[in-house]
Amino acid sequence: MPPREDPNGGASSASPSEAAPPPPQQQQPAKGKGKKKDEKKDDDLSEEDQALKEQLELCVVRAQDTDPGVQKLALESMRQEIRTAASSMTSVPKPLKFLRPHYGTLKAYFETMPESDLKKYMADILSVLALTMSAEGERESLKYRMIGSEGDIGSWGHEYVRNLAGEIAQEFQKRQCDNMPTDSLMELVQQIVSFHMKHNAEPEAVDLLMEVEDLKLLVDHVDSTNYKRTCLYLTSSSKYLPAPDDMLALQIAFDIYMKFGDLASALQITLQLDNKDLKQIFTATDDLLRKKQFAYIIARHGLSTEIDGDIAADENEEEALKDIICNTKLSEGYLTLARDIEVMEPKSPEDIYKIHLIDGRGATSSSLDSARQNLAATFVNAFVNAGFGQDKLMTAPSDSSGSGSSGNWLFKNKDHGKASAAASLGMILLWDSDSGLAQLDKYLHSNDIHVVAGALLGIGIVSCGVKSDCDPAFALISEYFNRDESIIRIGAILGLGIAYAGSQKEEIREQLTAFLSDSQVPLEVLVFSAISLGLVFVGSCNEEIAQTIICVLMDRSEAELAEPIIRLLPVALGLLYLGKQESVEATAEVSKTFDEKIRNYCDVTLMSLAYAGTGNVLKVQKLLGICSEHLEKGETHQGPAVLGISLIAMAEELGAEMAVRSLERLLQYGEQNIRRAVPLALGLLCISNPKVNVMDTMSRLSHDADAEVSMAAIISLGLIGAGTNNARIAGMLRNLSSYYYKEAGHLFCVRIAQGLVHLGKGLLTLSPFHSDHFLLSPIALAGLVTVLHACLDMKSIILGKYHYMLYILALAMQPRMLLTVDEDLKPLSVPVRVGQVVDVVGQAGRPKTITGFQTHSTPVLLAAGERAELATEKFLPLTPVLEGFVILRKNPEYHED
Repeated sequence: MPPREDPNGGASSASPSEAAPPPPQQQQPAKGKGKKKDEKKDDDLSEEDQALKEQLELCVVRAQDTDPGVQKLALESMRQEIRTAASSMTSVPKPLKFLRPHYGTLKAYFETMPESDLKKYMADILSVLALTMSAEGERESLKYRMIGSEGDIGSWGHEYVRNLAGEIAQEFQKRQCDNMPTDSLMELVQQIVSFHMKHNAEPEAVDLLMEVEDLKLLVDHVDSTNYKRTCLYLTSSSKYLPAPDDMLALQIAFDIYMKFGDLASALQITLQLDNKDLKQIFTATDDLLRKKQFAYIIARHGLSTEIDGDIAADENEEEALKDIICNTKLSEGYLTLARDIEVMEPKSPEDIYKIHLIDGRGATSSSLDSARQNLAATFVNAFVNAGFGQDKLMTAPSDSSGSGSSGNWLFKNKDHGKASAAASLGMILLWDSDSGLAQLDKYLHSNDIHVVAGALLGIGIVSCGVKSDCDPAFALISEYFNRDESIIRIGAILGLGIAYAGSQKEEIREQLTAFLSDSQVPLEVLVFSAISLGLVFVGSCNEEIAQTIICVLMDRSEAELAEPIIRLLPVALGLLYLGKQESVEATAEVSKTFDEKIRNYCDVTLMSLAYAGTGNVLKVQKLLGICSEHLEKGETHQGPAVLGISLIAMAEELGAEMAVRSLERLLQYGEQNIRRAVPLALGLLCISNPKVNVMDTMSRLSHDADAEVSMAAIISLGLIGAGTNNARIAGMLRNLSSYYYKEAGHLFCVRIAQGLVHLGKGLLTLSPFHSDHFLLSPIALAGLVTVLHACLDMKSIILGKYHYMLYILALAMQPRMLLTVDEDLKPLSVPVRVGQVVDVVGQAGRPKTITGFQTHSTPVLLAAGERAELATEKFLPLTPVLEGFVILRKNPEYHED
């Protein structure tokens, strides 16, 4: 039978195409030794396979026939076999396996063929055979595809298309290096992208387009069935792309969302992209309810937006949207949640300390400095009752028994303590500016300068995040700017900074830059003016303010530069560039000319704030490099470098996990000033998200021999548990309060941490992230950064006379709620499923987005890493992310059974 001898003929003439002489010698021993093996192999094949093998070998011979008709039939037969072969992912399809030995023969013959349709036909088959046969890096599959016929690429199967996409990416890079045209490749790219998009392989289409640098093609290929998955992949991968590719990916996702009218998702991307297309989103719809939902998202982000005629159709609409964007309903919604969960009852600090649960010595710790204990109780009371409008120390009616009245509590504090006590009223009435300003007004007429200062700060705190047309906070506070007493000025300045954070209000700039330019102003007033400017103009890259702060830093004397509080000036400068990446470079260059005492500190702080929340790996490596240096005494810039690592890496899960590991290493090998900053950095990475491994590290560090390390660890326990009521952390802090019962400083930190863990009785969060961890609120982050930098020198600042800086945390406080409202914005209770988030990026089909869920009725609380989805089809939410205020609209297609 001629075909039986053919394999040997075929095999011996398979490799000559590469090199003629060697094959016979190489094959001789193989024949001698492996004859039995070969026969055995042939015997192993089933009859079907044997027949297929023989048929294909015959086709190979006939494909080289001189008669074009015979050739065409043979090629057609091969093509048919390859296409119909059922391949599994784990094995090579049989036709390809049996044609392997003949690849060389066919390649050699192809070179001799004259140009014709047959040659193209042959090229198609070689292109598929190259899938398993061609040598690494040869890109033969692509080469033959380009020569072959222009047929449908998908008919050869997924693996073939995937392989081609990989080869195109390599070829594209090579052609770019050699400055060759890439147009011929782009036609093939179009075909492949179209194939991938039709076959649920959106991530592969996106990857290919990224490789060939033409993401814009994507917009034409998405349809209503796959745009959500495509955009999810784009937005998720943008976190890992280098600039400017990350912005491009987000921009393409924005264009796709706009194309399909998914405006709420487009809005989130705009907020990530610096709000340049905000108006376009509002003008794309006439639906007032949708506009109101957008306003809720903007209000949660903390963005100051002007509502004008373009955005609102008429005055009523303008008024309605203004109300929402100015957050005037936030307090009402928060109290609705509190009533629903039944936590309206005010709590006293004693309810938090739970002294009766502590054995022995801690219970009788009253021998300590009682003013400091009262100060701690003031903060605990403010944090725990934040936003509830009532408590047992400050707002209790004055006719109640003795210590209850606010006047009495105020004067149980000394000097600066009175300022914090008066300001705590602002925290208790958080977001309720009407009744807050009324209650604080009486303290403005006090004869005690500390009480007046505290009241001014309180006015700022009450107005935090809540805006009003008539600007009552500015009107009340600005009268006190020119008082002689430093403390009143600081109260007024910090109050303005908190009230107008992120608003970029020009009047404030004029007032505060005047202070900065005045050489007679005391240093502490200068520093707080700079901090407030940083908060009000956060992320604005305002050159004028930057120049003013730089001048202040340059004009300081040696003695002033040694003051601990001076370190907040670089922070103020950094806040202007928060998250703005390269924009900081000019300012950073100038900072290199500063006095050496502050130069490095300024440089590191500017870099870490400018890249905050970007996940930039190169900057993290640079900061780790700074942490690995062994420095002379007196150098302090490694603290901000450690904080910088977590600031940059907090943007995405992987980066955060890696940063936790790196920080553990720094604890083991770092210098003392690095170890002091590590707990704070960990606290920032896991803010309001008590991860067990971080909690254990903190617990260990809270007993550290170095007082600064242990105090930072205690405060950080409060930060990671902020607003979670975490029982384990609460237990740790109770034990610490008895362990440190003789240490006034440590006990103060324990109390602050206890207040933070029970923040808003467990209804608030300090996390600056929202919208499924996608958006980072710059104002919230600015508040956290400022307080953490103050905590780097706990003894001089937080335990010194600037403890009221803790109130800057008000900027990051947000209710961690989901409150569903109806079309009239009245609370509406519906069933929702709340569960752990599942990452579904790049998964086919419609996978579940949450796991381990429970069904509750709204309003509900959302913990870190949780997501909610509606458990009823009766209503449709107007935003894909169920967080904060969500407007529900009746589903017109819903019919009750």
